[in-house]
Amino acid sequence: MTDLKKRSMFKVAALTALVTGLAACSKTEPPPPPAPAPAPVASAPAPKPEPLKIAFAYVGPVGDGGWTFAHDNGRKAIEKEFGDKVVTSFVEKVPESADAERVIRDMVGQGNKLIFGTTFGYMEPMLKVAADSKGVKFEHATGYKTAENLRTYDSRTYEGAYMAGVIAGKMTKNGTLGVVGSVPIPEVVRNINSFTLGAQSVNPKVKTKVVWVNEWFNLSKETEAATALINGGADVLFQNTDSSAVLQTAEKMGKRAFGWDSDMTSYGPKAHLGSAIINWTPYYVKATRDALEGKWTTGQVWWGVKEGAIDMVSIAADVPDDTKKRIDEIKAGLKDGTFQIWKGPIMDNTGKELIAKDAVADDKFLGGLSVYVKGVEGKVPGAKK
Repeated sequence: MTDLKKRSMFKVAALTALVTGLAACSKTEPPPPPAPAPAPVASAPAPKPEPLKIAFAYVGPVGDGGWTFAHDNGRKAIEKEFGDKVVTSFVEKVPESADAERVIRDMVGQGNKLIFGTTFGYMEPMLKVAADSKGVKFEHATGYKTAENLRTYDSRTYEGAYMAGVIAGKMTKNGTLGVVGSVPIPEVVRNINSFTLGAQSVNPKVKTKVVWVNEWFNLSKETEAATALINGGADVLFQNTDSSAVLQTAEKMGKRAFGWDSDMTSYGPKAHLGSAIINWTPYYVKATRDALEGKWTTGQVWWGVKEGAIDMVSIAADVPDDTKKRIDEIKAGLKDGTFQIWKGPIMDNTGKELIAKDAVADDKFLGGLSVYVKGVEGKVPGAKK
């Protein structure tokens, strides 16, 4: 091979290499794979609403077996119904005095937004605190004064008293009934009268004796009053006080009596004729739901058998069947409005007409009762506490 040919071959090879290199250099690099999309950021859960703080002021101890025990059962029912949406607390044995205002103000200071005061004597203290605490809702049991942030509520305890009277009128052997009264306010006078009217509906000749203790809860005074009534001839006792002392006294002295506000059967099983109970649960659940849902309004509420707030329970086995049947009829009539307890003619114990024949007392009349009906001995004390 001549040098010329060799040189030609080298040129061809060089050109080929150059073209190949340029071609290789002209190729584009593949684009990098796309970066993965960022994972969606989970939105933070909405903050859980703070629970509604609810406080109860009780006039007696929660273990009284009657009035305060019934209210505390209602408080527990709120906790069961609403769970962690509410936090409840209570202060027991709060006197109907300046101490009540101090306790209720302290409840406001602790952040409670719904406060229940469970006795008549808290009315004025609650009005004062409500005026200074517009962001708090107040509920006052058995009172009659309201404010824009204070509502009153009550139960028609006179319906239970009337049913107890029907049983007492049937079971008394000598026609003399006894009542231990707490404080002479219309609520208690109304119950004494209703008890007597119930007894007279089955035994027109019965008479009722009353001993006042001027306190809601005082075991020794209630015992003394019950003893005095029995010694004075009463063989069936009724009460408008908060403890089980009256029933226990009847048990010890061989007489009959009733439970009041709560089922008191266990305190005197031999003496017990039945218990006129208050079920606060329906109202307390309603009031709490109103507050939670922003539907709470002021006003006055008065519930009875119709709303499930009042009942006669645990009637003794020796009460005649026709009397038990009559109690069932009364309950049914109170529920559907066909039976009226306070229907005339009704006379007071001086012979004055209180309600004319066929007339029916309205709530205003019932809320202001200050005299006894025919058959109740004595006069209503003038002092109110």
